[in-house]
Amino acid sequence: MARRYDTNDATDRVTGLREAASAVRRGELVVLPTDTVYGIGADAFSSEAVADLLEAKGRGRNMPTPVLIGSPNTLHGLVTDFSELAWELVDAFWPGALTLVAKHQPSLQWDLGDTRGTVAVRMPLHPVAIELLTEVGPMAVSSANLTGHPAPENCDAAQEMLGDSVSVYLDGGPTPGNVPSSIVDVTREVPLLLRAGALSADELRKVVPDLEVAN
Repeated sequence: MARRYDTNDATDRVTGLREAASAVRRGELVVLPTDTVYGIGADAFSSEAVADLLEAKGRGRNMPTPVLIGSPNTLHGLVTDFSELAWELVDAFWPGALTLVAKHQPSLQWDLGDTRGTVAVRMPLHPVAIELLTEVGPMAVSSANLTGHPAPENCDAAQEMLGDSVSVYLDGGPTPGNVPSSIVDVTREVPLLLRAGALSADELRKVVPDLEVAN
């Protein structure tokens, strides 16, 4: 039976974050608020938990799960060949609605789907998400919806779709909006905007003037 906690209530927040952290460590799924939409998350280093996440969403391995982190410093253990331009994007837009696709460390023991040696990583601008990520480390997190359905802007919508496939729901109230993060590929010499979301190409070009845009 799924448990739900109101993170706008001080007591419920403490209990909810503790229960969510315990669930993640057990390899279970949790739903958490972010600065874009609600996400469904699991321990990024548990291949079984990530497989459960994909199954809960009805999503295939051909759509790998992004990873959320609680601090830019965590990048040092996750990615390789991270350019100066990539760090400048981190400095300018993290925490926030920017996902960076980078080469992951080949030594990492994880299975996020068919990633071809890359990882899509982001630090969200949401206190509940940051607190959970700081406690448990990198999490595989995707929008908390069934594939093909709208991404949820509140916990009710997420729970209606995902039900008891999730152990703990952290209800932080409505999210600021339903615009997804922008995605930039920094594996190339010149960064490439794969998806324009909350950040426009013009905003990103203030930091990376030569930014290219995918067709």
